[in-house]
Amino acid sequence: MPPTHPASTGWIESGVRTAVLAVAQGSADAVVSAGNTGATVTSAALGLGRWPNVRRPALTAVLPTAAGRLVLLDVGSSVDPDEQTLVMHARLGAAYARVVHNLTAPRVGLLSIGTERGKGDKLRRAAPDVLAGAVLPGGGRYVGLVEGNDVVAGTAADVVVTDGFTGNVLLKGLETAYALVGSPVERDPPPPRAAVLLGVEGTVVVCHGSATGADLAAGIALAADLYRRAALEAIAALIDHDEVTT
Repeated sequence: MPPTHPASTGWIESGVRTAVLAVAQGSADAVVSAGNTGATVTSAALGLGRWPNVRRPALTAVLPTAAGRLVLLDVGSSVDPDEQTLVMHARLGAAYARVVHNLTAPRVGLLSIGTERGKGDKLRRAAPDVLAGAVLPGGGRYVGLVEGNDVVAGTAADVVVTDGFTGNVLLKGLETAYALVGSPVERDPPPPRAAVLLGVEGTVVVCHGSATGADLAAGIALAADLYRRAALEAIAALIDHDEVTT
């Protein structure tokens, strides 16, 4: 059960913990934070609780690509995941793409430095076999290793999974590049510069620490849209259903 008061668990009073407590007690519907990412993720996991079987929640961003939009996770929550964490994040990403983007059978790729098997570090060499055997929600399917250029093109995968360190570096690099030279999908409104925390019992959106007023407004609008659509509940139900049926 969520704590009834920060002092009851030794919490230090802070804006993000107050916001989490408000959601836990039902006096607010969502958390939108531009504060410290680690503090926000930890506060949300402890104060709201995690979904069953989700050991490490994932910060999930949506990027513009030449082919549309792409779901990238993790972008800052788990910097040193193991293979099973990557599998769960693949499941979270596939469910997000199915529910929020209405994609049937979303394609899921693992970010690496090449598409050939055996490329990358120890994690990238071990994870493909585990991902290939995983059942992904929403008819999702693992399509193999993808590279950074595939993220920009958007033609190889709809969901790209990676560790939080690499994902955060990639996300910030692309956002800066797009700000300088323009988005590859100028015809569409750009996705909010914010990430959704998947795997906790509540709607949590994390904005950049350097977020502008417009960024915060977009993050609030994203949180409101997800809440009104009960998107997080639908994603959790899809994953739970898949766990039961497989």
